[in-house]
Amino acid sequence: MEKSITVSAYAKINLTLDVTGRRGDGYHTLNTIMQSISLADIVTLTLNSDNKITVDCSMPGIPCNEKNIAYKAAMLFFDETGIRCNGLHISIEKHIPCEAGLGGGSADGAAVLCGINRLYGAGLDENRLCGIGVKAGADVPFCIVGGTKLCEGIGEVISDVPELQNCFIVIGKGTAGISTKEAFGRIDKLELYNTASFGAAFDGTLKSISEIGKNIFEEAAECSDVEQIKKICLNDGAVYSAMSGSGSAVFGLFEDMTSARDCCNDLQKNGYFSAVCTPVSCGTLFM
Repeated sequence: MEKSITVSAYAKINLTLDVTGRRGDGYHTLNTIMQSISLADIVTLTLNSDNKITVDCSMPGIPCNEKNIAYKAAMLFFDETGIRCNGLHISIEKHIPCEAGLGGGSADGAAVLCGINRLYGAGLDENRLCGIGVKAGADVPFCIVGGTKLCEGIGEVISDVPELQNCFIVIGKGTAGISTKEAFGRIDKLELYNTASFGAAFDGTLKSISEIGKNIFEEAAECSDVEQIKKICLNDGAVYSAMSGSGSAVFGLFEDMTSARDCCNDLQKNGYFSAVCTPVSCGTLFM
């Protein structure tokens, strides 16, 4: 049995996003096209004999206890499979900004599930891993599957759509984060629910995204950085730009690297975090 394994945990963006309603248990139902991107955390899992699960993280302020999705995912894996954990340490090297709508915590949880599955030779298939993952976080199943997908339900009903064409994706984020819980609260207060589906109108091209793309959370966002970052992206030639998830990160889709790099530089000059990414076809990758 391997003693340690390292996994790339890819961020996601929401190419389109609508909230379709709220369930009795408090979860919200969505209609969204998600895309994995090359911006990634690095998650290393190491077996030991401490008889407990421990977590460390390179980013200050991230909880390294049962509040961390990676920790929750590990606990759920062992509870659901009945496999005994003699000790596991989870080390997270963070590159995905927090409170950004980029699924960083969910990506880490997905990486933990995929990594433990391999470390222990458990042989769980993707569906079983997703079934465990959704109990840790609604975006975890997508972060396990990855690529370009239509996600419905609370995010766990995943369907194939055409792959996003090759392009360059600029991520921009200011210092302010947006709490997912507070963002959904504003959606509820404004009753911004829409039951229309994006899937049939998406053909994988940037043109189709520019025609159907929207993020309902932008109507409820209270973050001045979002509009400023969108403006910079569009002025620098983005075919489309929107906030991802509940925010506060914004992405711009570019057809060429030169424009994307120029936009990234302009965002950094204005004091924003920025990175140039590309689409990826998986949610995690063993290193």
